[in-house]
Amino acid sequence: MAGHMTPEEFRRYGKQVIDWIADYHESIESRPVMSRARPGDVLAALPEHPPEKGEGFDGLLAALERDVVPGLTHWQHPSFFGYFPSNATGPSILGDLLSSGLGVQGMMWATSPAATELETRVADWTAELLDLPAAFRGNGVIQDSASSACLVSLLSALHRAGGGAPGRDGIDRRYTLYISSQTHSSLEKAARVAGVGAANVRVVDVDPVTLAMDPAHLDALITEDVAAGATPAMVCATVGTTSTTAVDPVPAIGEICRRHDVWLHVDAAYAGVAAVCPEFRWVNDGLAEYAASYSTNPHKWMLTNFDCTLLWMADRAPMLEALSILPEYLRNQASTSGEVIDYRDWQIPLGRRFRALKLWSVIRWYGAEGLREHIRLGSRLADELAALIAADPRYEVRPDHPFGLVCFRPRWDGLSVEDANAATLDAMNRLNASGDLLLTHTKVDGRVLMRVAIGGTKTERRHILAAWNRIREETASPR
Repeated sequence: MAGHMTPEEFRRYGKQVIDWIADYHESIESRPVMSRARPGDVLAALPEHPPEKGEGFDGLLAALERDVVPGLTHWQHPSFFGYFPSNATGPSILGDLLSSGLGVQGMMWATSPAATELETRVADWTAELLDLPAAFRGNGVIQDSASSACLVSLLSALHRAGGGAPGRDGIDRRYTLYISSQTHSSLEKAARVAGVGAANVRVVDVDPVTLAMDPAHLDALITEDVAAGATPAMVCATVGTTSTTAVDPVPAIGEICRRHDVWLHVDAAYAGVAAVCPEFRWVNDGLAEYAASYSTNPHKWMLTNFDCTLLWMADRAPMLEALSILPEYLRNQASTSGEVIDYRDWQIPLGRRFRALKLWSVIRWYGAEGLREHIRLGSRLADELAALIAADPRYEVRPDHPFGLVCFRPRWDGLSVEDANAATLDAMNRLNASGDLLLTHTKVDGRVLMRVAIGGTKTERRHILAAWNRIREETASPR
């Protein structure tokens, strides 16, 4: 019977795992970007039943390479352009390993003071790196994802709008949430989970060119809803939408929120970390004056592996009042003293991983200088690709690409919109199936656009030029 792994076994197998990961990253460019597995392939390769006796570790890495890796799409591949980057870097991976090795459950200060206080410090470091408002200092927390950050913000906003009644008595009236057609789908899910209901998610018009939220229509919707007896709970403005990286006008939206006394959450999941560069600090416009809550994802473009989202509150009180529950078995002298932070009250679950270690590792390894260079490289490559596309009359590129995303389409002269859309999707599917690169698509004004999201740690100029050549080959004519 296999017993617990001894320290010596752990050293031996741990070195093998590190070597395997290093080899994987070193050779990743030789692999097809998108998995070629068909539905059920991985299941068929795996034993249907668990082993009766422990098998040890010797065969695990071989089975991983043989049975699991073929079913992976390689997010760290230099030609992975399909979604916003999910950077996994050496310092971050090792920071995550340290977290796993320590096995800390950091739900409260008392369960590991260092887990709490390191997180507080790292959140403040990040706020300083991004030049965020002073009110956010000491009010930051690491969530698993922006979806959780949005839900926590909505619950806090509901508590404030309803004077505590939603959490105490349940939803007692019609509350409304305001988003645009470009807002991430997690906001509608948050409305469902929080009891607001999808029917009370109000969709604000966007500017037809920039796709940014229209403040005048937001004002009209809030006024209309108040007149109908609803209680506006929260507005979500986005800085860098998923579809095209559109940027909502936070100052104008914030002024409307202030006039109507509505909570403003700013979702900068992708683009917020760009503010590590002074030339991108405009993404913070309006935060100090108007944002009640703000979130961004180091696990996208800031060299930190998933999952790691930072959420800041201008005032933490509504969040704590909405989420804090203290059963007897969690009572302790430190918590009741009021002198410490218990991050269990800043999130939905009770338990929490020691995520701060990997962000701490990343910031210490790269420093502000290294983080800035990574953001600038992705932006420069996106600018170069956009210029190449714009110079070719056979293609149309969206002119607004402030970060690392380029959206464009082949013109397909002579085809109807419907046929052109089908031809674009067919070309994209062929490109993805080739294994040479991975793209995704979006739709703007009824037309399908290809999306090239740049920002991977291994992506160089040569990969961008190779991708553009392959795209032109596959879109030379509709098939």
